[in-house]
Amino acid sequence: MNNTYDLKWLIGASGLRTAAIPLLIIMILTMMILPVPPFLLDLLFTFNIAIAIIVLLVSLYTLKPLDFAVFPTVLLLTTLLRLSLNVASTRVVLLHGHTGPDAAGKVIEAFGQFLVGGNYAVGLVVFFILVVINFVVITKGAGRIAEVSARFTLDAMPGKQMAIDADLNAGLIGEDEARRRRRETAQEAEFYGAMDGASKFVRGDAVAGIIILLVNIVGGLVVGMAQHDLDFATAAKVYTLLTIGDGLVAQIPALVISTAAGIVVSRVGSDHDIGDQLATQLFSKSQVLTITAAILAIMG
Repeated sequence: MNNTYDLKWLIGASGLRTAAIPLLIIMILTMMILPVPPFLLDLLFTFNIAIAIIVLLVSLYTLKPLDFAVFPTVLLLTTLLRLSLNVASTRVVLLHGHTGPDAAGKVIEAFGQFLVGGNYAVGLVVFFILVVINFVVITKGAGRIAEVSARFTLDAMPGKQMAIDADLNAGLIGEDEARRRRRETAQEAEFYGAMDGASKFVRGDAVAGIIILLVNIVGGLVVGMAQHDLDFATAAKVYTLLTIGDGLVAQIPALVISTAAGIVVSRVGSDHDIGDQLATQLFSKSQVLTITAAILAIMG
């Protein structure tokens, strides 16, 4: 009886996991069409930040890139989620931005007021700096590493296949192990090729973020002055702060996920996670730490 119940529970849990992703994708696409209330926007923005943190932590504790082989798909889904949230929040900002700084929810208000001190000039500078860091530095570097890794993996594939066949013929490994190694070799090439393409999603997201920011500011000025009789200074402050909050709440998770992508593709496979590798390889030499401390003391 207990075995039957456990089997039903596993089937139910597996079915729930299988249905969750299609439902999430449908929900993401629906947000681009249907209006989303500010309270739901707060939940979705919080969910977006939580997903970015989860992806970063998983990449830090991953031992081999293939342990996180679903990462290119995760990049696509998170990018689509951010763009859908941008569309949904843009609709709310333009419709209700004149009512106050919390018109698009508390999360956007917090990013617009707290992080940049309510100064839209500072917010614009911070936003563009984050976009440049994400677009020019992290994403471009991660994409280049993935491209080179895919090329070298493909070049090395015939040699790896011959080595597997040689071990099999010599009796060093069995048929199952040989099949597993062949599959792992093929998956490694597919992973780096997919990561090379998936990095374009993040770069496109950064470009879209800049365009959406400019469109929102111009659209907010037009809506505020033409439809709600606001003067130019008031409309510029209200809608620019809301737009900056919207942009920051999307770009910060994008920066976190881009960092995770860089960590995954730049790692060298080992039996230790990135924390253990840094601790053992970077801080294990006492002479290095002693010389560094002496240099800092002299400089001080």
